[in-house]
Amino acid sequence: MASLLPWLSWLLVSLLSIYLLDLLAHSRRRLPPGPFPLPFIGSLHLLGDQPHRSLARLAKTYGPLMSLRLGTVTSVVITSPNFAREFLQKHDAVFASRSAPDAVGEHAKNGIPWLPNAPRWRSLRRIMATEMFAPHRLDALQHLRREKVQELVDHVARLAREGTAVDIGRVAFTTSLNLLSRTIFSRDLTSLDDHGKSKEFQEVVLEIMEAAGCPNVSDFFPVLAPADLQGWRRRLARLFARLHRLFDMLVDERIRDRNAGEPRKGDFLDVLLDVGAPENDNAGQLDRDTLRSLFMDLFGAGSDTSSSTVEWAMAELLQNPLSMARACNELSQVVGTGRNIQESEIGELPYLQAVVKETFRLHPPAPLLLPRRAEMTIEIAGYTIPKGARVFVNVWAIGRDKDIWPDPEKFAPERFLGSAVDFKGGHFELIPFGAGRRICPGMPLANRMVHLVLASLLNQFEWNLPVEIEKKGIDMSEKFGLTLGKAVPLCALATQVQSSQPIDNRTLATTAFKVSR
Repeated sequence: MASLLPWLSWLLVSLLSIYLLDLLAHSRRRLPPGPFPLPFIGSLHLLGDQPHRSLARLAKTYGPLMSLRLGTVTSVVITSPNFAREFLQKHDAVFASRSAPDAVGEHAKNGIPWLPNAPRWRSLRRIMATEMFAPHRLDALQHLRREKVQELVDHVARLAREGTAVDIGRVAFTTSLNLLSRTIFSRDLTSLDDHGKSKEFQEVVLEIMEAAGCPNVSDFFPVLAPADLQGWRRRLARLFARLHRLFDMLVDERIRDRNAGEPRKGDFLDVLLDVGAPENDNAGQLDRDTLRSLFMDLFGAGSDTSSSTVEWAMAELLQNPLSMARACNELSQVVGTGRNIQESEIGELPYLQAVVKETFRLHPPAPLLLPRRAEMTIEIAGYTIPKGARVFVNVWAIGRDKDIWPDPEKFAPERFLGSAVDFKGGHFELIPFGAGRRICPGMPLANRMVHLVLASLLNQFEWNLPVEIEKKGIDMSEKFGLTLGKAVPLCALATQVQSSQPIDNRTLATTAFKVSR
């Protein structure tokens, strides 16, 4: 035992020397300010299970541009609109690539969110912008989404007649999947009634979202990534394979129909098959692996984010009866109580749009956005951002900054009425979909889906909380993951309202007065 003591002492001295040298190198690299890292783990111990909140607190000490060493990875955290604009607009080309989670594995080679800023990514992005999410394409498929929203209304109406509470997040998630599956494939892949294979599809998508959002040691210690110590890459590979088999079946079936002279459906799949046809210049960009990844990205990014936004909006409105009354009154005036809303009417509903903006401000679906990666070493504001650094934009903290938003913790849609601030990437105080060239390409579809589902729930039903929840209040705690969901699902009682024509301003004022009382 005595012979081991010198070796142990030497090992401790060596480790301490390495740590001190690392701290010295850290200070000389002129990184943005941040907490001193501990040996091996860096600042991982400071993140906790709510990293967006922990990083917001640290920013109050170290400033809106902060650096941390998370494991062995240098990370930079932005907590102000000005620095967000600096990184995502002024120096967008330097930070145009993403840092892909190790768990997504092979999917990162074809997935739009993870491809590097290169010709292949730019070509796919152009196809999505001009062929899939262009306004005329979305307009042409709105009848499919209208059918799915009607199914949502019918389902909630059935629960209302039974006196059963509605799990808002679950029905919104299922409807989001329905809306996407109709838009992409013109067919249902899931059901609000949880039947058989449709339930399996929902569960696989949910498992993928949950697994992709779990902390992974491979992301903080890349040298350990080949071992996949927590098994997340293997688990996600199995889940991806299950969806890929389904997507292959749908694509093969459509190709057979087209070869047999069946009428076109005009959905996203038809568009992609047209673009990828051998005679088209883009044929090489849309092979089968790319199609699988595109479908996976659409279902993954478009379902959980949209449904969590609807759930948070309903939770806030149920806690703020005057805001709820004002949103419902606007719908009564423009659409007519109990009537089906058309996508073309969303632009005539400024208060509903303000409710959605306020929900994005307080509850952004991706509170830290997807991390960018510095493609070269660059100096910003006198600090050095090294090549390979991961860059996080804490949009959750920006949305609750008292220097930007008066009374930032209060749900107040009125702050957006008459304001030019929007969430489409031009106003950096509100960028839930990101900004710059890596802004979410599916934002136009998500924008329609969120407004359509939320407006339908508000215009077709009156909402109340179950007695036990009303006594305790709605639990607004968060569950951090790939998206920022509610930790406790929101359940509310619905009562279907009778259909009526739009009301005039005098009736509107009277109704608002009665509700406010």
